Amino acid sequence: MKVRADVCIVGGGPAGLVLALLLGRQGIDAVVLEKHATFLRDFRGDTVHPSTLQLMDELGLGDELARLPHRIVRDFSITYEGGDTFRPADFTRLRVAHPYIMMLPQWDFLELLARHGDFTLYRRCEVITVNRRDRRVVGVTARTPDGPVEVVAPLTVACDGRHSTVRRDLGLKSRDYGAPIDVLWFQLPREPTDPEGLAGRIGSGRLFIGIDRGDYWQLGWVVPKGGDKRIRAAGLPAFRAGIAASVPYLAERVGELQRWDQISTLTVRVDRLYRWHVPGALLIGDAAHAMSPVGGVGINLAIQDAVAAAHVITAAFAKGRPPTERELALVQRRRTFPTAGTQLVQRALQRAVLVPAVTGRPARPPLPVRLLDRYPPLRALPARVIGIGLRPEHV
Repeated sequence: MKVRADVCIVGGGPAGLVLALLLGRQGIDAVVLEKHATFLRDFRGDTVHPSTLQLMDELGLGDELARLPHRIVRDFSITYEGGDTFRPADFTRLRVAHPYIMMLPQWDFLELLARHGDFTLYRRCEVITVNRRDRRVVGVTARTPDGPVEVVAPLTVACDGRHSTVRRDLGLKSRDYGAPIDVLWFQLPREPTDPEGLAGRIGSGRLFIGIDRGDYWQLGWVVPKGGDKRIRAAGLPAFRAGIAASVPYLAERVGELQRWDQISTLTVRVDRLYRWHVPGALLIGDAAHAMSPVGGVGINLAIQDAVAAAHVITAAFAKGRPPTERELALVQRRRTFPTAGTQLVQRALQRAVLVPAVTGRPARPPLPVRLLDRYPPLRALPARVIGIGLRPEHV
């Protein structure tokens, strides 16, 4: 089967669907290729930050988004071994319409975007190769249950994540900054007497991050790079004992973890392409710059990329043609500063907080964390970096 479109978007994540929605509203024919049958997959980022909530208001979708089941997070706490709790970020100090983070299952967010977008979404459609003519990208070929599909488009936008097929097929080079950590993700039931919101616990060489999902916790055990192999080799009883020792209020619930397939490993990468574009193609989001999970900002940066890309693409099609490579370069030029700045902050936090925590070195939190806790007005600074970003975009 052959499909023709103005823009072929690879990947039906937040960046891909926001871009398709914006293009569709301007009368640009966009096709989105999503390799999975549904959006229902665990351990995708579920943090919707104030900058994204503002964008949803600007799109006229804020009220409907607020009606979806969600949790509100207004600050972030870290509890060290011994019981001392620090609150380094306070989102209520932001002067914005939504001074909080919304914890919303990503599949609900994506279904909302899909319902309201004037674009074509193909599910179970996995891109296997990028098609080129005279060194210019002219579309892609995808695999579906009904056979191959060729999408012909003057512009292809890759939003297919850190394991991007488009990125690999184009042979684009990146700068790898390395990441000293990985994360083991799992779920345990949550009781009404438990803490609320986002909470970290550090002690005995272990670092846990808890995300309040209402009736259950999504938990991340942060380990040194490759440390999941050692933990798995020690066996599930040792894994459960480590949770109980570090997060005492979960001790009676660790028995819920009976199989290793209940625990997923997130291999952390931090990198950035030297060039986000080639003739006929643009890469945004994690396809262009893999982010650390620190701050949960990856989704929101990807959405900001999509808004910036939509402005450039729409302006070109308004002139009756697809964007030139020079115009595509404008997206990278605008988005490099917030991307590089955020990665710099993430790498600094990994070195100062996460690495000492997972190697058993911290007897007390680093000085910046103590200062933020001692002087509450300072908590607005990390809240702004996390919640708003270094260069927010608007529709």
